Amino acid sequence: MRFLRLTYELLSTIKLSTMRPKHVTLTPQELEIMKLVWPRESASVRDIYEALRERRKIAYTTVMTMMKILETKGYLKKRRQDRAFLYRPTRPKNQVIGGMIREFIDRVFNGSAEPLLVHLVKARHIREKDLQGIVRMIEEIK
Repeated sequence: MRFLRLTYELLSTIKLSTMRPKHVTLTPQELEIMKLVWPRESASVRDIYEALRERRKIAYTTVMTMMKILETKGYLKKRRQDRAFLYRPTRPKNQVIGGMIREFIDRVFNGSAEPLLVHLVKARHIREKDLQGIVRMIEEIK
């Protein structure tokens, strides 16, 4: 009996250590949908489907599935209105994007934003005008 318990505990530990950690980051498809829902404040699957169809070919059922996944993950909440469900975001855009950025910095740069900023400046991904704006913001914070 004790052997079985130890074996179970060992297997549970191995299983837990090999599972992928849960990330805050949205997949590209989920983020695309959220970017359409945020400005609308609430939207039906049909609303999002029509908006996505203007950009590319996509199935209605795919959009419906993705919005259900976003609801399960806690990014969307739904309520019935007439014969359809209306989805609304549960968190503001800046909070979700901020979490994604923090997770990226933690994962890639061990929690330090400085290497990211240095990379952006050296690779010229930040325009001079934007750099001046950042310097102004830093000065205002001091």
